[in-house]
Amino acid sequence: MTPPILGIWASGAQPAASVTSFESIATVSVGSGGAANVEFTSIPATYTHLQIRGIARSNRNFSSDTIFVQFNGDSSANYSLHLLRGDGSTASAYGAPTNDATQMDVMQIGSAQSTAGVFGGFVIDILDYANTNKYKTQRSLGGFDNNGNGVIGFCSGSWRNTNAITSILLDAHSTDTFQQYSHFALYGIKGAA
Repeated sequence: MTPPILGIWASGAQPAASVTSFESIATVSVGSGGAANVEFTSIPATYTHLQIRGIARSNRNFSSDTIFVQFNGDSSANYSLHLLRGDGSTASAYGAPTNDATQMDVMQIGSAQSTAGVFGGFVIDILDYANTNKYKTQRSLGGFDNNGNGVIGFCSGSWRNTNAITSILLDAHSTDTFQQYSHFALYGIKGAA
């Protein structure tokens, strides 16, 4: 008897996007002096969604750091966010469900107290970024391993603005800087053919 086919193969569903659905828009690699933030500007409105993939580490004197995001230079209280995190022994959740945040948390990364060379890896999806009839939503997944005591997290949030997103600012906590070899890549995701 042939064993049943399980999961996505059984459903007949196709993958959500093919490799050719992604187009590189811009990349940033942080040099030896570090970078206070990373900004993508002049983003064209020719895609359906955006995705940022990256690895990062900061100089924060702590066991980890947080990457924050702002759109179109908006630092007003126009963001809401939710996040779930786990470190292997403890799970935590946080939310700012109303538009009272001035930025969105997107991911935890390695920092000065992490083991040397430990970077956080992450993927950030920004959905319907050019649609001027709705607020913008982001979701992110990532984390880092610090020899068994790192963190993994899932974050989501909303920018309470209907403007098309033309710039994205990624910032480390407070006055911290992204360290050399941190790398950020912005992709445009095409709509269905």
